[in-house]
Amino acid sequence: MSALIQNIITHPEAAVVLSKAVARSAERLDISRSLLAKVLGLSPATITRLYSGGYLLDQKRKEWDFALLFVRVFRSLDSIVGDEATARKWLNSENLGLNGRPIELIRNTEGLVRVVQYLDASRGLI
Repeated sequence: MSALIQNIITHPEAAVVLSKAVARSAERLDISRSLLAKVLGLSPATITRLYSGGYLLDQKRKEWDFALLFVRVFRSLDSIVGDEATARKWLNSENLGLNGRPIELIRNTEGLVRVVQYLDASRGLI
């Protein structure tokens, strides 16, 4: 039995929930599938299967951690700005605190973590 199948059997609801949350977060933030593939470290074909329900994120792989961080970005933005259009604008705008555009920063691990930390700190102020 493959590790993925074993993980799905052991924790099916967590994999289903996070996989759907990632896809929905990307849609609401207007993140392309190709960018989501880079953020999660997956192939574009795997992202297509994720959207169709043919692939579930694996809790034992790095994709799981990246997916959790990505969903945190969405949830933080949602709680701070409360509006998807404003969240998309924030992602695409130059940010002096982050020294770059968040949409560009989330393409790699360090940038994704920086954006999450920045948003977490901002949420603490509210």
